[in-house]
Amino acid sequence: MKNKNILGLILSSGLFIIGFIIHGNVSLYFNISGLLIVCGGTVSAALISFKFEQLKIVTKVLITSYRKPIMKETEIINILIDLSIRSRMEGILSLQDKENETTILFLRRALGCLVDGYKIDQIRDILNTEMYFFRLRREDSERVLRAIADYLPAFGIVGSVVGLITMLGGIGDTSVILRAIPIALTSTLYGLILANFFFLPFASNIKERTNQELLLQKIIMEGVISINSELNPVILKTKLESFLTPSDREVELVSYAKIKERFNIERDRQKEAQKSAPVHLE
Repeated sequence: MKNKNILGLILSSGLFIIGFIIHGNVSLYFNISGLLIVCGGTVSAALISFKFEQLKIVTKVLITSYRKPIMKETEIINILIDLSIRSRMEGILSLQDKENETTILFLRRALGCLVDGYKIDQIRDILNTEMYFFRLRREDSERVLRAIADYLPAFGIVGSVVGLITMLGGIGDTSVILRAIPIALTSTLYGLILANFFFLPFASNIKERTNQELLLQKIIMEGVISINSELNPVILKTKLESFLTPSDREVELVSYAKIKERFNIERDRQKEAQKSAPVHLE
């Protein structure tokens, strides 16, 4: 996570916790029975719904999404421009050395197709297939997290029902009722907090990272295909920068003076003015 995100998370979480502390006893919000019902029920439902191996994959994807920063689009473009220059100067086979040094798996796969001499249609088909199944795998991880987020409030309600049943069974005994009330109330609280404060944001983070990585993969695919077509590096740079936002581009806009000069705008206006001018007969 970026430093600004971490700072914002700390400040907003502090405000969230202060809201619990400011008007009440903090110990009232802790109840082991309610926490066990919510967490135990949710984990059981997740194990029934999904394979254990899939849950491990989701955990790995989630940890990676927060620990490993993703490369910027400009860095990928610079790598591709460098590869384009090398291929023009030393030939396509010179990329074999660069293929083994690159840390991005998708770029290595694309360069492997390039070095092996695949045709453009074959490279595009292979990389599109790679991108398609990459997106499906990430969508599966996101779906698992959203399913768990749906389970949590439901088991919070289960905990509340358990507390209400205990209260009804202890009518006439004040001590039983006082012990059951925290279970009924805190269980719903735990379910809502865990779902909306953790698992739904986790799923959104994976979705955002997936979209960013898919954009990088599209840039790589277009760059590698252009290198295979021996596109001029300057033209390649202009083409790949179309994937970037205007603020991230290094291209300077063409001045209006050059546009007028290129398309002879002033000359055309003068010609039209001369044609439309009234003719004076003597």
